Amino acid sequence: MTLTEPQAPVVVARKAPCEVTVERRPHSLPLPRRLPVRQILCLLPLALVAVVGVRHRSVLAEGFGYLASARWPWLLAAAAATCLTWVAAAVTRQGALVQRLPRRRLLAAQFAAGAANHLLPTGLGASAVNLRFMTVCGVPPARSASALALYLLAESVARVGLLLALLIAFPDALRLGGLLPEGALGPLLLTAGALVLVAMTVLLLVRRVRTAVSSFLRTALGEARSVHTRPVRALALWGGSFSFPLCQAAGLAAVGRALGLPVPPLHIAVAYLAATVAVALVPTPGGIGSVEAALIVALVAAGGPAATATAVVLAYRIITVWLPLLPGALTLGALVRLKMI
Repeated sequence: MTLTEPQAPVVVARKAPCEVTVERRPHSLPLPRRLPVRQILCLLPLALVAVVGVRHRSVLAEGFGYLASARWPWLLAAAAATCLTWVAAAVTRQGALVQRLPRRRLLAAQFAAGAANHLLPTGLGASAVNLRFMTVCGVPPARSASALALYLLAESVARVGLLLALLIAFPDALRLGGLLPEGALGPLLLTAGALVLVAMTVLLLVRRVRTAVSSFLRTALGEARSVHTRPVRALALWGGSFSFPLCQAAGLAAVGRALGLPVPPLHIAVAYLAATVAVALVPTPGGIGSVEAALIVALVAAGGPAATATAVVLAYRIITVWLPLLPGALTLGALVRLKMI
């Protein structure tokens, strides 16, 4: 017989009934949902296209009417020249930056930048798209700004240089005196000289303006030194800068031939460069309105009839601005949607 140790008595404890406690929280309003900023940005270009199209519907109808009576082979040549402008812009953008950019996306960005440039004040749309594109591609902000400054500087030098060269080669290409009342050309030149003098005075005396201009030139020249150490980049920069306005002028000359404008193509090129240089500082979206007026005046000064010059300009702007505007806006929205800009 074995002895076992006494076991402790088992005590069963009764649990109290479960009590449900309700924790009262302070009343709070439902949090607002996050705004779909990227979706809004995708649709914004299309909305702007609709607004601009409605505002200029009479110009569009008149321009398409002129296109219907034009010779189509020359219109196709103008469309091809317009497509080459986007290639030239992409080449110039790459030439202004040492870092390599993806080619296809760069070309698509230039197509989208063209649409943005016609929806915002001149230069701002394209600059904003390209700055964002370079940032997404990993380019530091300082280098992106330097590349943009160099691009603008090279494009301005090329455009003005081409104009001066053509004016020297064809001094009679523009006859501005015939557009003005007798004796008005002298006072106009004096007024232009006075404006230039005032601008130079402001540049020299106003410290902020002088600082901004000197900073712009210093940034552009610093990036230019880096780019010009690579011959391929330098060739792309200057080749694209000169090709861009030449392709634009070639497109206008092709439309002139399509509509029978009795002006030599090189004189049309002079008129185009003079008009675009004149309206470069006019803060209108894509130069819409100001560019048309300046081109008509320039073509009339080159010897074209006013009615034919108006038809050529309206048809040219249809091809270069209005037809690419909707696909360009769609491309811009797609690039925003895909987070490429």
